[in-house]
Amino acid sequence: MASVPVLVAFTAAGAILAWKGGDMLVQASDRLGAYYGLPAIVQGAIIAAVGSSFPELSSIVIATVRYQSFDIGVGAVVGSAVYNILIIPSVSAMVGEGGRLASNRDLVYKEAQFYLLSIAVLVLTFSLAVIYRPAADTASLDGFVSPALALIPLSLYGLYLFMQYHDTLEHRAGLTAVVNDVNPKREWVALVASLAVILVGAELLVRAAVGLGDAFGTSPFLWGLTVVAAGTSLPDTFVSVAAARQGNASMSLANVFGSNVFALLVALPVGILVAGGAVIAFEEVVPMMSFLTGASVVFFAVLRTEMALTRDESYLLLGTYALFIAWLVAESLGVTSVLG
Repeated sequence: MASVPVLVAFTAAGAILAWKGGDMLVQASDRLGAYYGLPAIVQGAIIAAVGSSFPELSSIVIATVRYQSFDIGVGAVVGSAVYNILIIPSVSAMVGEGGRLASNRDLVYKEAQFYLLSIAVLVLTFSLAVIYRPAADTASLDGFVSPALALIPLSLYGLYLFMQYHDTLEHRAGLTAVVNDVNPKREWVALVASLAVILVGAELLVRAAVGLGDAFGTSPFLWGLTVVAAGTSLPDTFVSVAAARQGNASMSLANVFGSNVFALLVALPVGILVAGGAVIAFEEVVPMMSFLTGASVVFFAVLRTEMALTRDESYLLLGTYALFIAWLVAESLGVTSVLG
């Protein structure tokens, strides 16, 4: 097993590669979105979100297939979702025009509510696994998530794409100008190259999480929530903050919602499908999903007030994330043992 300093170096290198690869991918995705005439919300929720969420997808596939540790992938996705919903909008609002991030009814009543529905469907999927496919020879609440069950959240993402497709058709009908200074072939090549960079970064992050879990005798789920989640969230942070600085609040917020929807409804199910099924530790997942749900409700409430996220509301979100970190520190020190 590698030493702790080496594992820390793996973490730093993996985070840098995930950020750089995500940066390359988002730039290519943004140009392709403009070329194909996509509205700002769809660019943020689909093109930029899928691109910036590829590190999460890579991490869960690598953790499940290469290291047989689905828990790390789940921790990375849930931890990244908490970070995305609390930290990224707060930072984006602070660097945005007037220290606030404007919202609109499409974001609040379509993107935000669909995201909350995504959480509920994922918890339902895990619950069905525990009820109907309990893990053998165990007294704990472990359940086997079969490929058939994984199709439930994937199907919901299909509905999400269907909604965005029709929004795009309505947007294109009102376009008066077409972007024709983009070379689509070159951008597709850049996009594929960025995926390779992200894969290397994700491999290093997952390797570090496995090693640190062994070195400190803690749950791999906990390291997925921290090390892997932080590294894989860098591209999402870059996208939303850059959009806020450019005055594109819709794309900034849509990227947050779209990234979390993609991570919950696609990244986790794909990891399950690739592995042919995976065992989920329900007693670890439920507390984290509960915290994510609570954080999302807080975010939804502050976003709805005045249809904007203000500086004071950003501090509230940052304080909520501080509680999350305090809980994880308590877990790592053995003060609490909710996550095993």
